[in-house]
Amino acid sequence: MSRVKMVVLAALALLVASCGQKGGGAAGGLPDDMSLGNPQAKVTVEEYASVGCPICGRWYQEVYPAFKAKYIDTNRIHFVSKEMLVGGGVEVQVAASGFLMARCAGKDKYFAVVDSLYKNQEQAFQDPRGTLTNIARSMGMSDAQFNTCVSDEKAIQALNDRVEKHNKEGVNSTPTFVVNGKKMEAGYHSLDEIDAMIKAAGG
Repeated sequence: MSRVKMVVLAALALLVASCGQKGGGAAGGLPDDMSLGNPQAKVTVEEYASVGCPICGRWYQEVYPAFKAKYIDTNRIHFVSKEMLVGGGVEVQVAASGFLMARCAGKDKYFAVVDSLYKNQEQAFQDPRGTLTNIARSMGMSDAQFNTCVSDEKAIQALNDRVEKHNKEGVNSTPTFVVNGKKMEAGYHSLDEIDAMIKAAGG
């Protein structure tokens, strides 16, 4: 078993134990990356991020709204979300269960779940189980569906595979932005910095 999967399973065990329900066939793990915007755009921006990463949360709150309005909503770029798990303890617990829940919610609600996770990140660190189940309920999931979702071994394996693939691609810090294959230095970037990369890529 890989180190990444061991971390994922250990983190999720803490969450699932509190709900008193064992795992079993879930609706969920989609193998592909989620995306927004125009798949045919000249510029693709990939964001390797974790919903349990505080710096990612800060970028999402401070930069993403303007970035989305300028580039995604206007179909100027193709934005691809790359799921990562970094850090340890509650950060990984929140990230792993959050991504699993977003996948179970379906493609049409995936980014709505991610949005809620970032907006409630600090609260999730204090009360992972309560915060995550509240988000799940707001997306129309029952507690039973949520419990099944975060304990689905097939979905956990799919998440593990995605994270390992990204690690093998040389990404081990979040957030990391890649614009048309050109990787920016890992960390927080202002809209001006991303603007410059997109412009250089022909966007």
